[in-house]
Amino acid sequence: MVLLVTLKQKLFRWKSDGLTPVRLNQRRIFILPTRSGLVFSLALIAMLLSAINYTLALGHALVFLLVGLGLNGMIHTVRNLYGLIITPGRSEPVFVGENAHFSITIANDRPSPRPSLEFEAEADKLVIATVYGLKSEKINLPLSAQQRGWLALPRVKLSTRYPLGFFVAWCYLSPALRCLIYPQPIITPLPEPSATPKQGEWRGDGGQEDFAGFRNRQPADSLRHVAWKLSARDTADRPLLVKQFAGGAQHQRQLDWNLTNPTLPVETRVSVLTGWVIQADAENSPYGLVLPGTTIQADHGTKHRARCLETLALFQP
Repeated sequence: MVLLVTLKQKLFRWKSDGLTPVRLNQRRIFILPTRSGLVFSLALIAMLLSAINYTLALGHALVFLLVGLGLNGMIHTVRNLYGLIITPGRSEPVFVGENAHFSITIANDRPSPRPSLEFEAEADKLVIATVYGLKSEKINLPLSAQQRGWLALPRVKLSTRYPLGFFVAWCYLSPALRCLIYPQPIITPLPEPSATPKQGEWRGDGGQEDFAGFRNRQPADSLRHVAWKLSARDTADRPLLVKQFAGGAQHQRQLDWNLTNPTLPVETRVSVLTGWVIQADAENSPYGLVLPGTTIQADHGTKHRARCLETLALFQP
């Protein structure tokens, strides 16, 4: 058993393909008969013995014809993989509990199509693709995200049983792809904003506390503040109406590690902070993030949200 494991490791030991395109050649492709192929071979042997026993010339011809058909199918099974060009792509961050998707592009530089290509990065997550002649196809390989941080794409098995299903040809791909996994958010009430104004606090008409009426929308106004119902009732041909606020201030929130329950596990506290980031971003209010050894100043927007979530994903207490 140890000898078989060692032999398998030597046969299938590939270095990482990196992020460069890889063309499949005969050194990468392996082929073996399937269960259907073994049954087909046993049937041919029985037919051949019967033809020899009863001296049936047509029996010999049929057996040789089927053998040629099987060998021709074996060649086409290998050719279905040979020469494919595999190019790694990129992956978007996801949260723990979701599926990370790794992008791979398959290019076919032959005029004939490549059907029934099976990609498998994780058990029970099979992706089947067809690449038509002189075209390329982009696929996403799903992988379960079980913990926060960087998730590397494991070795991917690419196989095919085309055209007869009597043989399976396969190869292994090892692109250097990884996906950032955000912590699973736990939604709890946000900490109260700062009670006293601080430097960088937003004040004036942008506050959300006191409603002051409506005005015509200007090009710089956000669509979030448009009074859609009132504008829809207004049949006059004039600009949209925008809600106007005054006298209030948007206080910045400080999402501090010390505000979480210290009796909770570390991962739970990180998840609570993740939930706070998501809620504060949904409110479009400025917020900062404070972790042991790391401080992110108050800001808002998509880039700020991604920076905070990445910091939480890679946080090591």
